[in-house]
Amino acid sequence: MQILIIRHGDPDYSIDSLTEKGWKEAELLAERLSKLDIKAFYVSPLGRAKDTASLTLKKMKREAVELSWMQEFFRAEIARPDANERTIAWDWLPEDWTIEPKYYDKEKWSDTPIMQGSTIAKEYQWVADGLDKLLAGHGYVREGNYYRAQKANADRIVLICHFGVECVMLSHLLGISPMVLWHGFCAAPTSVTTINTEERRKGIASFRVSSFGDISHLYVADEPPAFHARFCEFYGKEGERTD
Repeated sequence: MQILIIRHGDPDYSIDSLTEKGWKEAELLAERLSKLDIKAFYVSPLGRAKDTASLTLKKMKREAVELSWMQEFFRAEIARPDANERTIAWDWLPEDWTIEPKYYDKEKWSDTPIMQGSTIAKEYQWVADGLDKLLAGHGYVREGNYYRAQKANADRIVLICHFGVECVMLSHLLGISPMVLWHGFCAAPTSVTTINTEERRKGIASFRVSSFGDISHLYVADEPPAFHARFCEFYGKEGERTD
């Protein structure tokens, strides 16, 4: 099977929707997705994800299943050492988090005082369990660190959600610490990450990423990617953020 994980369009967080640019990105995404044979659509319950999905669904005359575990889990904020207020776990200065070896370990990343002072491990498991239940419904049941292909297929499913949750799903599927993904990868608005099953022995499947954060649908229309999910390329660069 194939999974397409898509980040929502350029967001207007103040109204939980999209900016004018975000709507344009969603339109170009709809052009791309409408050419594909898609078995099912799944979407986060947050407005910016549902609005992104809406243009594709309207164009294809389809509906999406809304899944609560696909929402961005802002309840799991951490006490970042240099900040006065709690913040999301993927907004952390590299000189602080990289000094802790546990953050690079897929089993021990949440075993630190900062992580244990939040609900992030619980939220991570919520996403992992939700993803496994979804995949089981499509014929792939988790066994340890791989999946049992009970009903192997070439179905394509689309999940439209958020960067933080996307990284958690990849962490769970690939066995990588989410801290590495949260801080080492960048998924631009409406970017498409493609994951395929690989079945080298009958009934035993693993997942492999064939592309991450693809925005070719923007480039083909000469639409520059939005800057959301990135910080400044070099300190002091005008128009780009640091904190």
